[in-house]
Amino acid sequence: MEKSRLYTGGGDDGTTSLVGGERAGKDCVRLDAYGTVDEFSAFLGVLASRPDIEESLREDLMEVQNRLFDIGGYLASRPGGSGLPPVACLDECIRKVEHWIDRLDAETPKIRAFVLPGGCENAAHAHVARTVCRRAERRIIALAREEEVDPAVCRYFNRLSDWLFIMARYLNYRAGVEEIIWSPYDK
Repeated sequence: MEKSRLYTGGGDDGTTSLVGGERAGKDCVRLDAYGTVDEFSAFLGVLASRPDIEESLREDLMEVQNRLFDIGGYLASRPGGSGLPPVACLDECIRKVEHWIDRLDAETPKIRAFVLPGGCENAAHAHVARTVCRRAERRIIALAREEEVDPAVCRYFNRLSDWLFIMARYLNYRAGVEEIIWSPYDK
C-alpha cells in the first residue's frame, strides 16, 4: 500500500518547512503569524458559508480569503530567500476594502456608542473573525519587529478588521437586530 501524501512525518520533531525548504520551529514568530492568518481565513470561510449571507458579501469574503492565502505564502518565506515576493496588489486591495467599508457604512445607521460583539448569528461570526484578524495583525507586527515585512500587509489587516466591524453592524441592521450597546459598570 502506498503511503498517503497527507502526512509525511517531517514535522514530528516540532519543525516545518518554509517556502524554499528551510526548516523552522512550529512555535516561531513567523509560523505563528501565518498560522493565525490561516485561522483568520477559516473564520471568514465560516461566515461565507452561512446560507443567508448576501452574495456580494460572500464574494468579498472569498476574495479576501484568496489574498490571505497569498499573504500566508509571503509570510512563510524568509526575506530575500527563495520564497515568494511581497503581495504586489496590496495597495489596490486596501483601496478595495476601504470602498467596501464606505459602502456598508453608508447603508448602516450611525451610532455613537461602543458596540459589544453579538446580535444576529452572522454578525457574531463577523465579530469573531474581526478579533482573529486583530490577533493576526499583532502576530505580523511581532514578526516585523524581527524581520522585514511589507508594511502594506499590516495596513491591509488593519482595514480588514474595520471592514468586519462595519459588516457586523450592517448584518445586524439588515436582520433587524438591535446592536448590543456597552453599558459601563455603575457602582
